[in-house]
Amino acid sequence: MTEKLYEYDFAAELDDIESIEIFLEDAFETNDPGYIAQALSVVARSKGMGEIAKKTGLSREQLYRSLSDKGNPTLQTLLAVLTALNLHLKVTA
Repeated sequence: MTEKLYEYDFAAELDDIESIEIFLEDAFETNDPGYIAQALSVVARSKGMGEIAKKTGLSREQLYRSLSDKGNPTLQTLLAVLTALNLHLKVTA
């Protein structure tokens, strides 16, 4: 079971790209799909879930489901959300 990301909702605090980048880097370091999905949900909400839905071509409901703590977004959804946020996935050794 994935524990809740944070008790506090950070969506209001993620108001610049640097804070979003740090927030998501920390989430990705966990290697926990539910944790990462939930972090993406926080970031998407900080930018407006409706706006992210419009940019990705996905419904808000689909995004909320995929990006929940029990969600497991497809690679296609992950990449679409990151693109909508003007972010890119990077792999490092």
